[in-house]
Order: sequence, then C-alpha cells, then structure tokens
Amino acid sequence: KSRMMTIASFAPIVDARTKILILGSIPGIKSLEKVEYYGNKQNQFWKIICTIFNNTVVPDCYKNKVDFLLQNRIGLWDVVRNCERKGSLDIAIKNQEINDFDTFLNEHPKITTLLFNGKTAYQFFYKKYGQIKGITYYVMPSTSPANTIPFENKLNAWSLILSNL
Repeated sequence: KSRMMTIASFAPIVDARTKILILGSIPGIKSLEKVEYYGNKQNQFWKIICTIFNNTVVPDCYKNKVDFLLQNRIGLWDVVRNCERKGSLDIAIKNQEINDFDTFLNEHPKITTLLFNGKTAYQFFYKKYGQIKGITYYVMPSTSPANTIPFENKLNAWSLILSNL
C-alpha cells in the first residue's frame, strides 16, 4: 500500500549546447528507485525520443540515453523541486516547491524552447513563472502510462514539434 512520501527531483541533464529543455513534473516511483529520468519501462518517453531522431533501438544503458539527448541538444529536468506524493500520479502531488528557473535559464542562455511532458508540469511552471520573454513553450501529451492515448498519437505530437526545432 502506498503512503505519502516526500520526494525530490533529480539534477538537470544539460550542457552548454542544450537548446531544448524537456520538463516533467517530478519522477515517479520507478524512476526514483532506478535514479533515472523516465525509468518506468511503461513510460514511452525514451521510445518517442529515439524514434524521432532515427535511433531505432532505445539504448539499454542510461548513460547512453543521456548522451543521446545531449547530442541532440536536448536537456531534461523537472518543474517540481520537491513535494509530497502518494504513488506516482501527478494529481497526488501536494505541497510542491518549484525549481529555480530564473537562475537556471540565465546559466543556460541557449535554451529557447521548453517542452512540457504533460499538462501538470506546464501548469506548475506557468503558475510561478508565466510566459518568460524569449522562450517558446509547447505542452506535449504526457509520455506516462497514465496517459492512455495511443502511442502513435503521442509520437506524432512530439515529432511535429521536435522535428521542426
């Protein structure tokens, strides 16, 4: 039986070349256990990203997944720094503290595009920061298994944006 837990987000995956930042809300239980972004095998994030960038096989090794993102000038982080949550669903997030994006975006001036992996990440971000000048936002269909729209629909939506950036 799941209980209320205090959880914290991971450090951002980013380097000096990063132009696109993909933001989730906060890692789910499986990701926290593995200490990997999108560590739940049912989450379609890695499959979508690899398909869009013509890498037909998702790397097994997490380091290779991270390197693949960075080579494509994509970073990863979460909007929520820490919160209390029972289970893995975004609707269960309580008492959230939001990451410091003012400092982060100043330190990474090449980032001009934010892709939100699901509406919750966007809502938490927008409530605190509003529309930041010079940054384009896209709210993407969540890659989470809780979002039951077909894989092809998720892939098409993500592909439409990422292949044009």
